[in-house]
Amino acid sequence: MTKARARVLNSSLPASFRQIRLELAREPGHPVGDAGIAYVIVAPLDLDNRIDPDLWKRHREACRVARFRPGKDDDLGHLVHRTGGAWAFQYDISSNSADDVGYHFSDEHFVPGEYVSISEDGKMHTFRVVSTIHL
Repeated sequence: MTKARARVLNSSLPASFRQIRLELAREPGHPVGDAGIAYVIVAPLDLDNRIDPDLWKRHREACRVARFRPGKDDDLGHLVHRTGGAWAFQYDISSNSADDVGYHFSDEHFVPGEYVSISEDGKMHTFRVVSTIHL
C-alpha cells in the first residue's frame, strides 16, 4: 500500500522558496543550447542564492523537481541531500529514470545567467539558470 503524499501549499512555505528553471546550455549536438531540455526545481535558497540545507530538511516534501525532455513524459521527483553532501534529483517510483546528481550544487549560486552541471546517466551536462521565481 502506498502512502498518500501530503499536499503542500505555497503559502505555507518560507519566503526563501523559489521555482528555479534550468535549461540545457551550449554543448556538442546543441550549439545554442535547448530550452526544451530543462529542469524546474522548487527549493529554498539562502541569502547567497545557494540551496539552504536547513530549510530543505524542514520542508523536504516541498522540495520538488520536474525534468523535461522533448517527446518524453515529464519525470517528477524530489530534491534530495545524500550522505557526503551531494544534492540529487530522486524521481518518483512511477518513473523509469535513474537519479540525476548536481555537481557541487552546495557551492552553486542559483541566479539567472549562472551555469550549473548535472550528471545524467553518468554523463555531465551544463545547464543555465534562466529564472528564479518567488513562490
